[in-house]
Amino acid sequence: MILVLGAGGQVGSELVEKLRAKHGNEKVVASDIREVGNSEGPFEVLNALDKDKLHEIVEKYKIEEIYHLVALLSATAEKNPKFGWELNMDSLFYVLDLAKDKKIKKVFWPSSIAVFGPNTPRENTPQHTVTDPTTVYGISKLSGERWCEYYANNYGIDVRSIRYPGLIGYKSMPGGGTTDYAVDIYHKALESGSYECFLEEDTYLPMMYMEDAIRATVELMEAPSENIKIRSSYNLGGISFSPKKIAEEIKKQIPSFKISYTPDFRQSIAESWPKSINDSAAQNDWNWEMEYDLSKMTLDMIKNLK
Repeated sequence: MILVLGAGGQVGSELVEKLRAKHGNEKVVASDIREVGNSEGPFEVLNALDKDKLHEIVEKYKIEEIYHLVALLSATAEKNPKFGWELNMDSLFYVLDLAKDKKIKKVFWPSSIAVFGPNTPRENTPQHTVTDPTTVYGISKLSGERWCEYYANNYGIDVRSIRYPGLIGYKSMPGGGTTDYAVDIYHKALESGSYECFLEEDTYLPMMYMEDAIRATVELMEAPSENIKIRSSYNLGGISFSPKKIAEEIKKQIPSFKISYTPDFRQSIAESWPKSINDSAAQNDWNWEMEYDLSKMTLDMIKNLK
């Protein structure tokens, strides 16, 4: 049995769908802090900071794998730093301890490009490099990486992780991240034909289409344990583009589309992150391969949002 924590989020909603299609509706328990629309199989309301309720659910369904997706994202966590730290870290410890105590067999926990910072090489960022995050979200993700590796090395648990770039999908709305403009822009293009961007036009960031991100997650979890050489978190490259570039692609489908730029506090966050990512370790260890480029993603986003 599989438990997905944070099943109502941008990644969780699509991951639950994918896992249920693969394993059967009854084999995947979705959970979130409030009721969400994953009604095809078992659902539990769970605050990820409620350790006792988490243990209860694991016992009730005889859970073997947990996908722990709960987090306060970059822009949101900056407004409430202490709670961002508490939610992101304590909930991870509860899950890692379940694996340590042999209550579950396998853990997936996502990290992020937010672990990188102003002294990280920004072009083709290597797997092993300077990590000096400047946000609460990034600090918690870097700490989480270190703890995942520590638990793997010292307690032998099977924990796996990906440093997600900015994720773009059509099935859920943005959730408070710095890269969320690349989701919102498609919605606004179809709703009003214009978009006011909170980043400057030439701000390049690594992004990934949700179809690729979900597939990467499942492929990582299904890879033989001996292939997983990195227990902190794997780089995942995706597509690197700027607001100007994504606007140009949208104009190919919606010629009247207009974009304007009013940078806010998220600009400095974006400037502390890489422009492009080297994911050769993921390619070598578990045969990762991206499918969607900017053009293919834009076509699919607009088609599905329509």
